[in-house]
Amino acid sequence: MAISSQHDKKDAIRLFEKIGICRQLAEAAASLGWKIPTSIQEQAVPHLLAGKDVIGLAQTGSGKTGAFAMPILQELLDTPQANFALVLSPTRELALQIAEQFEALGAGIGVRCAVLVGGIDMMAQAIALGKRPHIIVGTPGRVVDHLSNTKGFTLKALRHLVLDEADRLLNMDFEQEIDQILKVIPRERRTQLFSATMTTKVAKLQRACLQNPVKVEVDAKYRTVDTLRQQYLFIPAKHKDCYLAYFLTELAGATFMIFTRTCDNTRKLALMLRNLGFDALPIHGQMSQPKRLGALNKFKAGERSILAATDVASRGLDIPAVDVVVNYDVPINSKDYVHRVGRTARAGRSGRSLTLVTQYDVEQFQKIEALTGQKMEKYDAEEEAALLLLERVSEAQKMATMQMKEADKGKNGKRKGRGDADDGDSTHEIGRKFFKKRY
Repeated sequence: MAISSQHDKKDAIRLFEKIGICRQLAEAAASLGWKIPTSIQEQAVPHLLAGKDVIGLAQTGSGKTGAFAMPILQELLDTPQANFALVLSPTRELALQIAEQFEALGAGIGVRCAVLVGGIDMMAQAIALGKRPHIIVGTPGRVVDHLSNTKGFTLKALRHLVLDEADRLLNMDFEQEIDQILKVIPRERRTQLFSATMTTKVAKLQRACLQNPVKVEVDAKYRTVDTLRQQYLFIPAKHKDCYLAYFLTELAGATFMIFTRTCDNTRKLALMLRNLGFDALPIHGQMSQPKRLGALNKFKAGERSILAATDVASRGLDIPAVDVVVNYDVPINSKDYVHRVGRTARAGRSGRSLTLVTQYDVEQFQKIEALTGQKMEKYDAEEEAALLLLERVSEAQKMATMQMKEADKGKNGKRKGRGDADDGDSTHEIGRKFFKKRY
């Protein structure tokens, strides 16, 4: 929530000082519009300032970056040195965002950051490391690449290690790289581990690299915020794109994030929507880093109103102006639903989500409602109006398929075919009975 007056700013500074943050950093936090410390900051910061290792369990959007960044910067103020802290992140975008927050909080103290992620020239990153940054933020694979190949780069004097989104770091099979990093950093260091969930892998990592940690836990139960209006639309799979186009037209002027399950779905959906006249951009793991950043920046700047994305964009990213989240594909992991819809209704603002449920998604839909403890509201769509778009949507789908084939042929010759999904109505009837009975 933005700070509206000088009086509010003074209150914010006082509240950050109350949890132990020095005046200079409290002023920086207030200048960023942070009105009060979040729960995770209130609980974790005093322990971190007292020199303890911390395990922080908190959901996305809970202020975790501030919780570890402020104590690190405060200690850096007292004992400035190069390669002071290393923050490991599961995705490139999250690493860049963490670095941005360090730079914003540390602007007044001249903090230098280097970001080490894949998809960007190693030489440019090596030059950044040569400038002796205070904070290094990176993905584990690229950090290991630099430790192996960049002359003069060492982490032997490292004072702080942060593992952010640790559950995702381990789910993405970074265990080997993390082990390699742990072998070359000092035993006498401070370690902070932040995670949305305490999995067995996270518990194992905790035992391997933390010493007598303090555990702080916020919002252990997966839930969505009260300011989010959650809706669903039960439709036949074969008409999914028609209903999506209808919904986007009905809410014209809003900003949308549309989540799909695969990179190919994201590509095809963005192309189809563009063929229909919508200003959609894709973001997924198979895009080059500059293209991913370009798409994200255009969306954040308001140059495009629709971002079609895989779950690479469901956690950690702070995109302030998302009005509506659409679950084009119902997520296989119910917890991903909470992360996806967490892209809207942030920092006290209202937001809206729509989940497109086909005959194949009923069981997964029930699991999501069981996890969140909330029943979604039915979205009233006019079937006749939606199906009027059928011909235009079919043409846009064909064009998108051709555009993908052409693009892939240019890249790597022949492409492996993929079978079309079954459009039969029998399973749809089973699902329809479930929803009719329930609502």
